[in-house]
Amino acid sequence: RMEGFGCYTLPTGTEYRGSLWDGMFHGPGELLLPSGGGYRALWVRGVPTQGKFTFADGLEYDEEKWHYCDGYDRRFYTEICSGFKPPGIPQLTNLDPPKIIPEGCYDCGDGFYNPETRVVVDYKHKFLRNADNDEHEWILRTCRKAWDITTEHKPKP
Repeated sequence: RMEGFGCYTLPTGTEYRGSLWDGMFHGPGELLLPSGGGYRALWVRGVPTQGKFTFADGLEYDEEKWHYCDGYDRRFYTEICSGFKPPGIPQLTNLDPPKIIPEGCYDCGDGFYNPETRVVVDYKHKFLRNADNDEHEWILRTCRKAWDITTEHKPKP
């Protein structure tokens, strides 16, 4: 069995880097997600006892003092760090500029969704999952579409 410090890649592409004991995560270690985020924790026999999740953009999740997108402050994290753009220039996602959505698809946050095939792929077009009926309806109702065109205000000459 694996012991000591090591790196282990799961079939999902998630990678663990840290201490191992008897084939389990044990001691300090970090799960690195394919999307760029990560979870750093102190593990005891495969179970995290203390940990902190960090999103790909550097935002750290804090269970007790979580104020991001809490209903009162709807700014993206990049807007919190860098400020607002000038009036008339929209920021549609936390990424700026946003990902270009393939024709006929939706941007569902962790990748693109094709409603015809009901498949979600990551931003590099690798398969993530098949959407069930609930996720399909949620994506159609709430996510950005490829055919949504944002028009900038153009002053009259």
